[in-house]
Amino acid sequence: MRLVLAFMWLLHWLPLPILGRIGEATGALLFVLLRSRRRIALINLALCMPQLPEAERKKLARQHFQAYARSILERGVLWWGSRERLSRLIEIESEMPLTVLTDGPTIMLCPHFVCLDVAGVSIVLKLKIPSCSMYTRQQNKVFDEALLKGRSRFLPVKLFARADGIKPVIRAMRDGLPFFMLPDMDFGRKDAEFVPFFGIPAATLTAPARLAGVTGAKVVVVIATYKPNYRGWTVRFYKPWEDYPGPDITAATRRMNEVIEQRVLENPSEYFWAHKRFKTRPEGETGFYGKKPRGG
Repeated sequence: MRLVLAFMWLLHWLPLPILGRIGEATGALLFVLLRSRRRIALINLALCMPQLPEAERKKLARQHFQAYARSILERGVLWWGSRERLSRLIEIESEMPLTVLTDGPTIMLCPHFVCLDVAGVSIVLKLKIPSCSMYTRQQNKVFDEALLKGRSRFLPVKLFARADGIKPVIRAMRDGLPFFMLPDMDFGRKDAEFVPFFGIPAATLTAPARLAGVTGAKVVVVIATYKPNYRGWTVRFYKPWEDYPGPDITAATRRMNEVIEQRVLENPSEYFWAHKRFKTRPEGETGFYGKKPRGG
């Protein structure tokens, strides 16, 4: 891993158009080599976008691998690039005054697009807003340390372990720290409801709705995507949701998935299709990624 990080450090000096093209070439190769991940991506796309011809879904999956590999290599720019360079490359768009983020408890909802680390950097670099988030420790200690340093290089970021539960997050939010939350992974049945995602029941965390209800936090979606022609990234902040979560947690969770769907359709190749989003199934339902029924 040290060699990989050293390679990423060397590559971060390259102009972004060259680095981006290297990433896309790497992703095209990985699409051929990583058969199991390619299969997951194609299954997800068949479930979520059955209206597309198979050839179009395969093309979209290849583009996703290219976008994802590019984001890994470009992470070196986020971790080691100068403040000036990143400020030039990251553009922020907002449907609201950004002072809203620090005006009371805030949940910044960041679905799993490949450039999500750019969203995190933009908050501390350009907006100069400290934040908190939950964190899953990486298996490789060297990479784990690099990841932590990269995410908090401009301002301290409070990272809480998932095992610690939600109470530390609530305390941090009440102390004025916006909570940067990734809401759309399959963590099993615990604290989840089966609500549709592109029409398929998906085990979806109810934590965003419950946390908003407990703290009175506003929910602001933030999405980072590539600019055209390798010119950097755009980070877009959307208006806070109105009347959220309301009295029905399941309905609020369904509403969240509907919003994520809308954002995915705007940049489908940049969404994280290689994750087993539908791994956990309702009781007795056959799994999509294997032959046996999945129960979480």
